[in-house]
Amino acid sequence: MTRGGTDGLVTAEKLPPHDLDAEKAVVASLMVDPEAIYRVVTILTPEDFFRDEHRWIYEACRDLWQRGEAVNQVTVAHELARRGLLDQAGGTAYLSQLVAELPTPLVAEHYARIVQRDSVYRRLLQAAQEIAQEAYRADDPDIARVLARAEARIAAVRQVQEVRDFVHLSEVLEGWQRTQAALTGPVAAEARAITTGYMDLDTLLLGGLRRSELIVVAARTGLGKTSLLLNFARNAALRQRAVVAIFSLEMAAEQLAQRLLAMESGVDSARIGAGVISDRDERLIARAISRLAEAAIYIDDSPVLAVAEMRAKARRLQMERGLDMVMVDYLQLVRPDVRLENRVQEVSYVSRALKALARDLDVPVVAAAQLSRAADVRASHVPQLSDLRESGSIEQDADVVMFIYREAAYVRREEWEEMHKDKPGKAYPAEDAQIIVAKHRNGPTATVHLRFRQKFARFEDLLVQEPEAWEPQA
Repeated sequence: MTRGGTDGLVTAEKLPPHDLDAEKAVVASLMVDPEAIYRVVTILTPEDFFRDEHRWIYEACRDLWQRGEAVNQVTVAHELARRGLLDQAGGTAYLSQLVAELPTPLVAEHYARIVQRDSVYRRLLQAAQEIAQEAYRADDPDIARVLARAEARIAAVRQVQEVRDFVHLSEVLEGWQRTQAALTGPVAAEARAITTGYMDLDTLLLGGLRRSELIVVAARTGLGKTSLLLNFARNAALRQRAVVAIFSLEMAAEQLAQRLLAMESGVDSARIGAGVISDRDERLIARAISRLAEAAIYIDDSPVLAVAEMRAKARRLQMERGLDMVMVDYLQLVRPDVRLENRVQEVSYVSRALKALARDLDVPVVAAAQLSRAADVRASHVPQLSDLRESGSIEQDADVVMFIYREAAYVRREEWEEMHKDKPGKAYPAEDAQIIVAKHRNGPTATVHLRFRQKFARFEDLLVQEPEAWEPQA
């Protein structure tokens, strides 16, 4: 086994941590013990091996197993030869040597964990090297951004290392009992879920936005995605004293603050932005500022943000201030951490990463998502889950998918009145907003109606409906 020193980075004279004996034992075990692959494949990736020869042999073993073919010394040699790598991997003589020197195939998992551990050390050294190089360059005046990138690199190493395995149902139930014991009394529901601030929606969602879940709020442009997320944040922070992190990749923090001021003060957002306000408006805004100052809402408006950076920033906020909810505006603007072949793969990577973030931090992650134009060209403009299917795996990854639909955005008042001239009592739905819960992994789906006061960027409850009055989803 070879170890690097403790004083820094990889140099030409100092190899990074690795254990060739452990690597040999792993690949030899796979060629001898048919069951070893099941224990090893959940621990190691080909990139975990230090020596190229061992990585190629491991890839051959894994790919043979995935194709349902036998994994042994002969088949591995044939697979390596098919790839043109047999000689580079040491030839059949090296495969025979590996098998002959194997102490026992029964400890493949033990050796695999040694290989994985050293791989993490090497990744950590690489991250440290990149951090040091950036620090030596000192060419970015935004030190906060430099620190965020450094934290993201370390977080990426941690994420690679985290591997979950089966747990017995009894352990899960014991954990559930401990949680229930801690959640007795009037705060129990609040501890399990974060309120949206809307009674019908909270009831439909079984208490609100639940921890460890990914909630996607999807709509076409201009229908109120950002406003709904901000209303969720404001309601949770002021009513439940929740700590909320908002990653705004589309709008600046000042623009979000302007909307929050409008919804809290009841002063037209456009007038606030233009500075055309009366004495009465000033008093209302002053009171709103005083109330919002008590809200634990933290905004990061970096226009370019990768998943690992987001994870690092959220984890740091959780350690320093606590964290109850994360909001992302919007999902398709978040960058994946790796280069992928196409846009669909990139969006799928991000949605899976946001779901993992929700589980890792044990908070609800609420992400806005832009819908395709399909709804605009249909006879019915009501959004459907199929409108998300062009955007990677958002629908599959989300625990809850809710759409915003406002008929007034598609039908002008004159057209509405002509269409409903035989129903004179039917009012034009100028402020009606349908919140369509189209997917709910752990509960019912239905449509809840809210009032959208657009000039205040504010969603409001209508008269609270009984569940029987909700519009069920097909």
